[in-house]
Amino acid sequence: MNINRRLVSGVLAAGVAAATLTACSTAPATTVPATTTVPGAALRTGSGANTSLGPIKKIDAGLLNVAYAEFGPATGQPVILLHGWPYDAYSYADVAPILAASGYHVFVPFLRGYGETRFLSAQTVRNGQQTAIARDIVDFMDALHIDKAVLGGFDWGARTADIIAALWPQRVKAMVAVSGYLITQQAAQQQPLPPEAELGWWYQYYFATERGRAGYDRNRHDFNKLIWKRASPAWNFDDATYERSAAAFDNPDQVDIVISNYRWRLSLAPGEPQYDAYEQQLATGPAISVPTITLGSDFDGAAKDGKPYRAKFTGKYEHRVLDGIGHDVPQEAPHPFAQAIIDADHL
Repeated sequence: MNINRRLVSGVLAAGVAAATLTACSTAPATTVPATTTVPGAALRTGSGANTSLGPIKKIDAGLLNVAYAEFGPATGQPVILLHGWPYDAYSYADVAPILAASGYHVFVPFLRGYGETRFLSAQTVRNGQQTAIARDIVDFMDALHIDKAVLGGFDWGARTADIIAALWPQRVKAMVAVSGYLITQQAAQQQPLPPEAELGWWYQYYFATERGRAGYDRNRHDFNKLIWKRASPAWNFDDATYERSAAAFDNPDQVDIVISNYRWRLSLAPGEPQYDAYEQQLATGPAISVPTITLGSDFDGAAKDGKPYRAKFTGKYEHRVLDGIGHDVPQEAPHPFAQAIIDADHL
């Protein structure tokens, strides 16, 4: 999940992260009584309407053979939708058809370590660092001959969209980023947070240990379902919805990629030298100039209003708040997310 120190500034970063972490702390998830109106119910209209991504296509792109779903007319404006952890392309099962019906050509790839996406070589390092994932998507665009796309994402997907917009702005027509500016800066990650906020990092500290790696390998189905419940306590997803996504966690590289990602953030695992120049640019906290709509949800805590990262977006910009919605915004609130994509394209 995108629980990280949002900005370089130690004090501000700690404050934002502390607010966000509260949404996924070790406190028991809130259960909404049956007689109570579920928060965000109106925004969830259409959630779960589609239970299939259609035929999964594959293409060699950079280091990967990427599995992806495709929707809409070939002549439409390309849109690439990016999932996070512990989620998969099914986060966009409802969003993609909405956009396709509006004339967009939509691509929903499974990231490295998910679904049927595979590394082309057994010798390639199973690296989960942020710029490796971003480079995967640029390579995916190249393989599909997409010069410029509208990007949308949450969690790892929002971070990936942010990075592409920062490093390769010529490839991004517009962007929708849940939780805003999520580019990881390792120096900021070394700064401690208040105790209550640190509690919310439990799973990252768990992943930092070999016991945590073994536990995730052995129990990833139930582990990831627990994260879903804690990150979106008001989303009453059914078992079938979770199982469709859980199949993606059986990827043979899932554990390596997830553990690498979280250990790298805390400087506990090395990156690869071919990404050093990218990371050096990101360490400066670059501004994003492409037209952007950011979305805040209950998961973001005090940062839901978008104010902590507003200055990071220097182009045309809007921020929207989705009260009552948890972390997996596109799956929980498909129509508001799809409308944000359309509106960002027209900023």
